[in-house]
Amino acid sequence: MRDLIIVTSLMLAALLQSVPAQASALEQAKRLHDRLAGVPGDAATLSQMQALINAGDANAAAMLAMQHADFYRTTLKLFAAPATNRDLDIFEPLNDYSATVIGLVRDEVDFRQLLQTDILYVGADSLGLPPYQSNNNAHYLALEQQAVDLAQHLEPRAQSSLNGIPAEASAGVMTSRAAAKAFFYLGTNRAMFRFTLMSQLCTDLEPLQDISRPTERIRQDVSRSPGGDSRIFNNRCVGCHAGMDPLAQAFAYYDYQFSDAEGANGRIFYQQSGTQNSTTQSRVQPKYHINAGSFPYGYRTADDSWVNYWRQGQNKALGWDTSLPGLGNGAKSLGEELANSSAFAQCQVKKVFRTVCLREPENLTDVTTLQQITDSFQTEGYNLKQVFADTATYCMGD
Repeated sequence: MRDLIIVTSLMLAALLQSVPAQASALEQAKRLHDRLAGVPGDAATLSQMQALINAGDANAAAMLAMQHADFYRTTLKLFAAPATNRDLDIFEPLNDYSATVIGLVRDEVDFRQLLQTDILYVGADSLGLPPYQSNNNAHYLALEQQAVDLAQHLEPRAQSSLNGIPAEASAGVMTSRAAAKAFFYLGTNRAMFRFTLMSQLCTDLEPLQDISRPTERIRQDVSRSPGGDSRIFNNRCVGCHAGMDPLAQAFAYYDYQFSDAEGANGRIFYQQSGTQNSTTQSRVQPKYHINAGSFPYGYRTADDSWVNYWRQGQNKALGWDTSLPGLGNGAKSLGEELANSSAFAQCQVKKVFRTVCLREPENLTDVTTLQQITDSFQTEGYNLKQVFADTATYCMGD
């Protein structure tokens, strides 16, 4: 019996030694600072954060960590960069799209403005940098090369005062120069819709395929018998185009006009009211009518009106706002439709989780916590900075 007690005690001791001790407040403070700022905190800051964590206010500790310049200059820049280019490259140089994301987070404003507001963030005039130019990225390259403190020296401006687009056509980052360069350059303007879905609703077209949607607004460039087989159109092409084409029509008046062979330099273009394109004899850009011979009886884009057929069917699960009409004209109203979906809010929280927790959600606790943070994000003003704080404090014990 005595031997059994000794063996049991030894086994219990070994088991206790194998269970990692909970991280101390100082270790949590270090991890919190590393995850948010991307760099180690100094002794004074970590001491303050440790005291706040010990006092039960980890949120305040996270907010203190986010005062570091590298939260804006590095963490948020890497958070925003993939959405600004087709390759989803996190090392894309700072530009008006990523700077606007950084500014909106810093100012703790309603993050839905990202897709629907007449706003861009630029460096302060006092810095003496090259001014914002609608045809190049020199202003933002200088901001990055000089390691300017973006927490202190980014200022909001009316986008319409910078790039020549009227306020009613300015749709946040979708009508930034960087987005136009990446997604309006050549092509058919469907790329702007697809990459906005990928970056801001965290889904691609493949999972959204729904062949039950009406087909009358699929453009002429989509063959109804690819390879001579109409079944391919009915069972595959319809799945994406029936929903995408009516929505991408919102961008019918936009283009990217490049001034060099590679398209690196150029500006966003918007066909304003009272003008018309010489090719289409309307405000619609010619790219909407390319390859019209593929199916001449298909939809011929006449204006920038859009309708969301995905409010019905399986893609109703994206959580569209029922207080909105689900149709409109132009990019601004489409941005409002996208930004008010549940998928938009969920996507921002998922991206923040990956950024500060350095992993994907792995278990039920993770999923439940993400849903709670998403609910708070939606009900408390869409403050993405608070999402960073909430998510980082959840993961500080990892």
